[in-house]
Amino acid sequence: MSAPYPFVERRWTSSDGLTLFARDYAPGPGVARPPVIAIHGLTRNSADFEAIAPLLAQSGRRVLAVDVRGRGLSDRAPDPMTYMPDVYARDMLALMEQAGIDRAVFIGTSMGGLITMALTAMRPKAVVAAILNDIGPEVAPEGLARIAAYSGQPVEIGSWADAAAYAKRINAVAFPHYTDADWDAFARRIFRQQPDGEIALDYDPDIAVPIRAAGAKALVPNLWPMFRRLANKKPTLLVRGAASDLLSADIAARMKKAAPTMAYVEVPGIGHAPMLDEAEAKAAIFEFLAEVD
Repeated sequence: MSAPYPFVERRWTSSDGLTLFARDYAPGPGVARPPVIAIHGLTRNSADFEAIAPLLAQSGRRVLAVDVRGRGLSDRAPDPMTYMPDVYARDMLALMEQAGIDRAVFIGTSMGGLITMALTAMRPKAVVAAILNDIGPEVAPEGLARIAAYSGQPVEIGSWADAAAYAKRINAVAFPHYTDADWDAFARRIFRQQPDGEIALDYDPDIAVPIRAAGAKALVPNLWPMFRRLANKKPTLLVRGAASDLLSADIAARMKKAAPTMAYVEVPGIGHAPMLDEAEAKAAIFEFLAEVD
């Protein structure tokens, strides 16, 4: 078994004084190409990219896989109402400024895709291209309801076996082929063992406060103008899990109609959201990035 591809622990400071974290993977040898900034979904963290990030780095691109504020090793926000896509987008711009990055390719899974759209609206020149992973300018209500049902909710975990059972319970719909070993690995990405030995979800429960405060109608604003601005002006790849309950086939079809030049791949047998380690997703990503400079 080969050694894991190394990364440097990078920290940067948000405009409101939080210390935020990213895994910083150095590019392999070759011609320098625009780096990749990978942004995870609502309750996840940079570990979601631990399979695809090393491959991208080995191909010659620096990769920064971030922990969005309130997740992983990033600080939790004193004001939970800063857990919003526009604030997250400003945090990404602060990362770029402090890391000396003028422009980057963005990979956004679920919420990370919303952040990418918001960032593009704020600073279009910062975005070379975008990969939207199972997210669009609107979402299917059933998927949103499923995610809202567990986000920020307390969970009693006494062992890593309990953590794996929890991971399976909330995600089996997306990954029906996963084995017990897969669920154990999944649990170790979304939970963290605390100094006192407690195993806890690796995010601030208060990330759900803005969602609850917004109400059902405000949860899904009209993001179609942002999406069109991104997908019609920047190279864009949409990755969809074929069984996704958040990005429906109908929404994906309307996205393709609104952005005819957008690249598209559907990952069979996977729900929300592909891990991007699937053969179909990897092939589409590397084909797409081969044309992006």
